[in-house]
Amino acid sequence: MVRLLYQEDSYVKEFEATVTRVDQNKIYLDATAFHPGPSGGLDADTGLLVLPSGSTVKVVNVIEDGDDVAHITEAPVQLSPGDKVKGVLDWERRYSMMRLHTASHVLAAVLYNKYGAKITGGHIKPDEAQDDFDLSGVENWRQAILTAVDEANNVLSRCIDVKVYWLERDRALQIPGIVKLAGRLPPAVDKLRIVEIPGVDIQADGAPHVKNTCEVGHIEVVSVENRGKTRKRVYYRLSQVPAGARTA
Repeated sequence: MVRLLYQEDSYVKEFEATVTRVDQNKIYLDATAFHPGPSGGLDADTGLLVLPSGSTVKVVNVIEDGDDVAHITEAPVQLSPGDKVKGVLDWERRYSMMRLHTASHVLAAVLYNKYGAKITGGHIKPDEAQDDFDLSGVENWRQAILTAVDEANNVLSRCIDVKVYWLERDRALQIPGIVKLAGRLPPAVDKLRIVEIPGVDIQADGAPHVKNTCEVGHIEVVSVENRGKTRKRVYYRLSQVPAGARTA
């Protein structure tokens, strides 16, 4: 099974790995810092692979393939199992999605704690995110979302450290609110990766996050839409990274 470096440290920008197999322009490695899409609702990472010859090839997509991860290059390359390569992430793209991802957890926590609202959909791109919530029991759901964004911004400004750790699955699933996705449970594995923002949110989650909420910046609502009874959607972006925030 491939070692998922981004789950150990979301700030790994470059890494070395060994090729395990090649299928035309799909490269499989024994370890990767590239996060596949649309896992966790995030777009896939992109970047480069530095080949043994020193030449580079663009990684244009990354996808889950069973228990493996396929790095899709812009063209087939001459590689064989056992070859050593270096991966280089498009860090600006990745870091933007990390910030949006942490913002989405805080916003979801506010709506869950106030209304019991679960997430019914979502998508995070480098420049914008969207989240759907089941607010079917809330009459003024538009105002509820806008108020929740204000509360989420207040939380983000507190500079809370984001904790990442693993728990036994059975123990983790006993924690209230550990799963905020409607109708969906975490994968059937012995241990779950937990992302906790102390005093705010705790969720089973496998994707990259920032280390501190002050790295996120300010959530700016783009639009709010009614997409159905259980899908009240908010599109949002982020302000620039605050001066002095950690980025590595």
